[in-house]
Amino acid sequence: MRGRIILHSDINCCYASIEHLHHPELAGKPLAVGGDPEARHGIVLTADYIAKRRGVKTGMALWQAKQVCPDITFVSPRMDLYLRFSRMAHEIYAEYTDRQEPYGIDECWLDVTESSIIKGDGMKIAREIRSRMKNELGITVSIGVSFNKIFAKLGSDYKKPDAITTMYQDEFRQKAWNLPVGDLLYVGRSTNQKLERLDIHTIGDLARADEHYLNQHLGKMGSVLWSFANGYDNSPVKLENTHAPMKSIGNSTTTPRDLENDEDVKIILYAMAESVAARLRENGFRCRVVEISVRDCDLYSFTRQMKIDHATNITSEITEYAYRLFKENYNWSKTIRSIGVRGADLVTDKYWEQIDLFDDISRREKMMKADAAVDDIRRRFGYYSVQRGLMYMDSYLSKINAKEDHTVHPHGYFG
Repeated sequence: MRGRIILHSDINCCYASIEHLHHPELAGKPLAVGGDPEARHGIVLTADYIAKRRGVKTGMALWQAKQVCPDITFVSPRMDLYLRFSRMAHEIYAEYTDRQEPYGIDECWLDVTESSIIKGDGMKIAREIRSRMKNELGITVSIGVSFNKIFAKLGSDYKKPDAITTMYQDEFRQKAWNLPVGDLLYVGRSTNQKLERLDIHTIGDLARADEHYLNQHLGKMGSVLWSFANGYDNSPVKLENTHAPMKSIGNSTTTPRDLENDEDVKIILYAMAESVAARLRENGFRCRVVEISVRDCDLYSFTRQMKIDHATNITSEITEYAYRLFKENYNWSKTIRSIGVRGADLVTDKYWEQIDLFDDISRREKMMKADAAVDDIRRRFGYYSVQRGLMYMDSYLSKINAKEDHTVHPHGYFG
């Protein structure tokens, strides 16, 4: 008995593979997704295996990729298309388990421990999923089969493309410990460099290191990584976030009383934006379009939207854009009965975008940390445990718990 059976499924070269399906004329030719091919700037978000074999790497500037692979074709990213495929993949996963934990658009952990009683062991389920992804969606996946999430992820990375690798409890030392320590989840570039300076080069080196020694140099993360390397990860595959990827997330409400002035609108807009932003963060998304909907006391309604410079899930930014849209489009000829906010054109947290040199990056980081702190406090102590000062301006309007008391409508790609 091997205990838990955890799978990690990774769509191979996700964006590029999907683009090849929609560009059959490029079959057998190198392709990369990224940047703005017309303007010839930006970076490679992903490349197919043909381009990778010729030296094209993720994060490489487009002009550099063209130098190492002159006949490469660049296509602009189409996140809506990739999210659609991600949703279809999750529909396949859902036939095997309700314990799905997405890790970006293209990766997902599955706990098939219970379903293995009916569906067969982890390897049989992995083979079925791999076959169905190929036959039904036209894309390939690499799947890791293990007893925990860390080694399931390592298994899916072990051999690509279109492969299945087991990392069971009785074999992970043999298979994983000789791999570079940088292959372990959460060992980023900076941590890898620190470990190299400690003469820790492989996952086995990390596993055999003294835990106290690691903590002296890495802080608490030392114990975490030491535990991972030794197979002590018991973290569950979460039941939440099992919904298919979304095209947009919005929330609207019929207000407790008609809104009569800008200050009233600010309170409700903030409550709606806070709900939308929190949902975006929970699901690992950011929006590139902010939309508002307004209905007055005579039930006349309209919607307006704007494209924003940087994808965001920051509450104050979404509120600011929503309020700007309102001010530009409403003249207060009537009081307002209902108002809503939506974040659309979603991308994942892994989405790369060019940073403007004039952006106040530190300010945005502070706002993100503040939102994360509010999320944590509310998870632990409830929605009303922390409130913005604005909400105390009208105790009647601010009674709205937009996230819990109102239905948030995620819009999928299939209606």
